[in-house]
Amino acid sequence: MADVWSQRRASRYGRYDGGPDPLAPPVDLSEALDAIGEDVMAGYSPERALREFLRRGGRDQAGLDDLARRVAERRRELASRHNLDGTLQEVRELLDRALLEERKQLARDAMMDDGDRALREMTLDSVSPNPAAAVSELASYDWQSREAREAYEQIKDLLGRELLEQRFQGMKQALENATDEDRAAIAEMLSDLNELLEKRQRGEDTQEDFEEFMAKHGQHFPEGPENLDELLDAMAARAAAAQRMMNSMSPEQRQQLMELSAEAFGSPALMDALSRLDGNLQQLRPGEDWFGSERMEGSEGLGLGDGTGVFQDLAELDALSDQLSQSYGGARMDDLDLDALARQLGDEAAVDARTLQQLEKALRENGTLQRGSDGQLRLTPKAMRQLGKALLRDAADRLSGRQGQRQSRQAGAAGERSGSTRAWAFGDTEPWDVTRTLTNAIVRTAGEPRTGPGIRLSIDDVEVQEPEERTQAAVALLVDTSFSMAMDGRWVPMKRTALALHTLIRSRFRGDHLQLIAFGRHAQPMDIEELTALDAMYDKGTNLHHGLLLANRHFRKHPNAQPVLLIVTDGEPTSHLEPDGEVFFTYPPHPLTVAYAVRELDNARRLGAQTTFFRLGEDPGLARFIDQMASRVDGRVVAPELDDLGAAVVGSYLGDRAGFGRSGLGGGGYGGWFGNRGFWVGD
Repeated sequence: MADVWSQRRASRYGRYDGGPDPLAPPVDLSEALDAIGEDVMAGYSPERALREFLRRGGRDQAGLDDLARRVAERRRELASRHNLDGTLQEVRELLDRALLEERKQLARDAMMDDGDRALREMTLDSVSPNPAAAVSELASYDWQSREAREAYEQIKDLLGRELLEQRFQGMKQALENATDEDRAAIAEMLSDLNELLEKRQRGEDTQEDFEEFMAKHGQHFPEGPENLDELLDAMAARAAAAQRMMNSMSPEQRQQLMELSAEAFGSPALMDALSRLDGNLQQLRPGEDWFGSERMEGSEGLGLGDGTGVFQDLAELDALSDQLSQSYGGARMDDLDLDALARQLGDEAAVDARTLQQLEKALRENGTLQRGSDGQLRLTPKAMRQLGKALLRDAADRLSGRQGQRQSRQAGAAGERSGSTRAWAFGDTEPWDVTRTLTNAIVRTAGEPRTGPGIRLSIDDVEVQEPEERTQAAVALLVDTSFSMAMDGRWVPMKRTALALHTLIRSRFRGDHLQLIAFGRHAQPMDIEELTALDAMYDKGTNLHHGLLLANRHFRKHPNAQPVLLIVTDGEPTSHLEPDGEVFFTYPPHPLTVAYAVRELDNARRLGAQTTFFRLGEDPGLARFIDQMASRVDGRVVAPELDDLGAAVVGSYLGDRAGFGRSGLGGGGYGGWFGNRGFWVGD
């Protein structure tokens, strides 16, 4: 029983400290991906969009900017709270106590010779108001009061401990009430340390030298360095902070402390050893900030040891500020010092920073962002699909909200069921024919021995229901990329619309042929990745003529498909292509420019295109022009709000797709198709 009890007592539950928690849920990338996608479509590079999200953070996640603000507040608080007069003030208090106790002793010592008393009182009265000078003047004074002598000796002890605390954290407390043997041990440690550092400067030190030193003096280095470089880094950082503190003092404060230092432990030997140590550290670590300074104008005095710690905190906060800015070349989230953040801002800040690191790592490693051959980050096709699905869901919500319909997950993208079935092929979204699938599995396994209950299915058993044949569509989406689209805030909604339609066709109507065409001063076909990454274009010109030329070329490439022409614009055509290929531009629109656009629109009608114009803006002249153009080709006009543009374009496409040859949407709305074709919003 004793053994069992001891084993139980040996088992302890504690906080996991072996790295990232293996049971922690994965970070949620959906919000980050949405934000990055929005910024990319607004013209940011994926790299910059990622940086912007990390800076802003999420709804429930602090970003780099918030952490940087807290770092700056912490730094201001330290600098405004403290001043550097702490050691001098403590010396003054001890000196005043010594003088007071000595005067009290002189007053009550009735046996003292009056002449001797008067001489001593005159000596005390003539002591310099400068603490350093006063300590020096009283060095040979024969104290009559035991309390006064102890207070005076405490000054020397205090200075020695403060000077050591500047270089070795914790030394001030360790040497309180130190004996002569303790001081001798410190002197020996300093001598050995200087010899070791000077060996390093000559290139003669070995790991054995370091280990021998630590075996002898390791109790003074609680950090537990494993080699001389680690010891040097820690000591140089603290010594540099001590030097910056001295640099920050007034000349009078600095002079007094230098004079007082000679009295440390009643001997100048300590100061000589420390000066030698500082010189060695500066030689070996010249990259530390040995010459900086700070303005410390608070009311709380700092001693030399505590002040050095504060200056180390200030340096650490400055380093954190640089890390959080991520503004230097090659900056990565892994650069963040989580331990330093926890020390300065608390564990919660470190958790926030770690989450941001995990977000960045997940975005880079899970197929959301990838680095191209040019070294730039790009959204991967997987990320584009995720964004497109989100935009489709948004379009579905808006459409269903208008019609009072709910999102439907009904399958059957290609049409009504015909009653026949066929073997499943990769990419099919039609529903399974369960009866045929189970029958195939039973027939296939009829002659095999049974290994358990149930039916074992194979992928070859699956048959899907054959829908009625539907005409394929050749879809040309023309999006205006003129100056006014960028100026009036229509750039991102235009990209969102294109991505939503692209995702719908690629995921649900893979037999349709989509061509995205951007038309500004001239027109050009674009891949979805190219369009979503397109910066706002500030060239004036709306070349509808060129866009229609490219659309008609797309329709001719697919003669067996039903042409669908979707045009998103906020202005009348102001440019066209000349016969020699040059662009002609004028504003107001030239009659020849309009004639060229009308001619190509007529060509689209002759090819059988079903045309829908999506008019953005409230310009009456534009409205008249678009209405006339649509009437000419029996097309439709939709004037959506910007937030509804994606839903309007997707709805128009689905309306045409649902019944080629019908009279469109019926009454100019969406109700003619949406009630029974909500399948496209499914997962």
